[in-house]
Amino acid sequence: MFVVATAGHVDHGKSTLVRALTGTDPDRLAVETARGLTVDLGFATTELPGGRRLALVDVPGHRRFVPTMLAGVGPVPAVLLVVAADDGWMPQTQEHLDALTGLGVARGVLAVTRSDLFDPQLAEDEARAALAGTALADMPAVAVSAHTGAGLPALRAALAELGDGLPAADPAADVRVWVDRAFTVDGAGTVVTGTLPAGRLRRGDRLQIDGRGPAVTVRGLQVFGQAADRVDAVARVAINLRGAGPDRLARGTALTSPDAWEPTTLADLRLMPAAGQDAPDRPAEQVIVHCGSGAVPARVRPLGAGHVRIRTDRALPLRPGDRLLLRDPGSRVIRGAQVLDPAPPPLSRRGDARRRAAVLAAAPARPDGAAELARRTVMSADLLRRLGATPPPGAISQGQWLLDGAAVPELAGRLVAAVQDHARRFPLDAGLPIEAARQSLALPAAGLVEALLTDRAATRVVAESGRLLPAERAGRVPAAVQPALDELGRRWADDPFAAPTAAELTALGLDRAALAACVRAQALTALAPGVYLGPEALDRAAAALAGVPAPFTVSRARRQWQTSRRVAVPLLEALAARGLTAVDDEGRHRLVRSGRSADHSKRK
Repeated sequence: MFVVATAGHVDHGKSTLVRALTGTDPDRLAVETARGLTVDLGFATTELPGGRRLALVDVPGHRRFVPTMLAGVGPVPAVLLVVAADDGWMPQTQEHLDALTGLGVARGVLAVTRSDLFDPQLAEDEARAALAGTALADMPAVAVSAHTGAGLPALRAALAELGDGLPAADPAADVRVWVDRAFTVDGAGTVVTGTLPAGRLRRGDRLQIDGRGPAVTVRGLQVFGQAADRVDAVARVAINLRGAGPDRLARGTALTSPDAWEPTTLADLRLMPAAGQDAPDRPAEQVIVHCGSGAVPARVRPLGAGHVRIRTDRALPLRPGDRLLLRDPGSRVIRGAQVLDPAPPPLSRRGDARRRAAVLAAAPARPDGAAELARRTVMSADLLRRLGATPPPGAISQGQWLLDGAAVPELAGRLVAAVQDHARRFPLDAGLPIEAARQSLALPAAGLVEALLTDRAATRVVAESGRLLPAERAGRVPAAVQPALDELGRRWADDPFAAPTAAELTALGLDRAALAACVRAQALTALAPGVYLGPEALDRAAAALAGVPAPFTVSRARRQWQTSRRVAVPLLEALAARGLTAVDDEGRHRLVRSGRSADHSKRK
């Protein structure tokens, strides 16, 4: 199946032509039958030469029903443009053409109706002149008369050829059906109708309202009155739903695959010039945005260079490449626009709008993973998927986050500079906290900071205990404290278990920061707050206990080490924690192993 919408001036015979082609009267409302005027969308189907099925969406032509007409053509990729031979090209025909051009409809058939009343060539020539410069300029034209049947076989053949030329739909694509009717059927409940342009629907499927709204369940499917367990795009489909009433599923609502779309009230657009224009007109500040079958009020912020940002009154499930119409409700002007970014960044600084327009000028017209990630530098994989794109080669993945591989060298350079600057300003500090580095680089997760260390930054920056420091400082004692360590080393050469007092440490210039730096560099052993010994104190202490009969007490160990209880108690605890000694139930100790070496008496 393929779907085509009618378009054309009021009373040019659109509904009559649909009835002649399909045998179905698309005017289903009593007021339409009584007045002979289409006021709402109508639907009909027929089988074309070759066996392919055509679904027709008939739209009203009167100016008062332009929003309804736009709801009909919005989700449809092709048009049956109708011009009456005895009336020719009319203002409403032009307005419909402007809408089709704005929506990017590039395929169709021109039907010159009522050809039995007047020479159809004159109307065709008029139409060709109006269509010049548009994507529909070369569509085939057929003169027909619904009254006599003349030209109907040729029109059916032209429509069959149109269907053969339309691109095939992807049955694996995410579903987005714009509802054009919602009603209740006795014994069945809520039923909606719409066009399925891509993807596949099955009985039992779960769908979401407008991308992130409540979930509904597909109870049943029909295609023009025929029940189906599965419907593949493209198709006109009726969906029996459980989970929401028709008041929640009004025209303009979208039914989507769960968690597959990014509903948004903010989107950056590229304005499309109308036929005959080199550049698009600037839209009004307040417009009606027509998207799919919906119409939503919005405010417009110009960005420059043919780009704008819209803020809609309700969230819409949009993707890059979607075509919208911006309609000024106070005039006949309809402007086409293309969605470039449905998740744009904030604009808070002077000049942001102009800079944003320059970025958008280079943006692709369709979802592209590489372009989306390059424009943002970092984004969640879920957002990229909801925008209809896949992670590009070279992207760095860290949990849920993706980082543009092309941005890594610049970010790594900034990281190295920040780490080195921190080291210069705080020479005794443990290093720049990874969280501080994350904030300075405006990255959403600390894991992305560490991911940068796989680049050339890894040779210049190392991570230790949640901090970053220059590689040349890793495991090294700060130069400013080396004289103090040398002095302590001389003392410990003859008395290795004499811990300096707080006053002695202060006199040596070893404040809290300096002591922490020495412990990190393994130049000091911290036994307890304020109690420090040399780097090999534990091994030397274990070696000194080698000749002490087991089990022994704290006092015996203290005498062996010739030190104070202030040192002996935490020293024994440290030996036990390392597994060099063991403690029995009575609190006595025994040596398990003597450490790396039994002879430390001559070490300095």
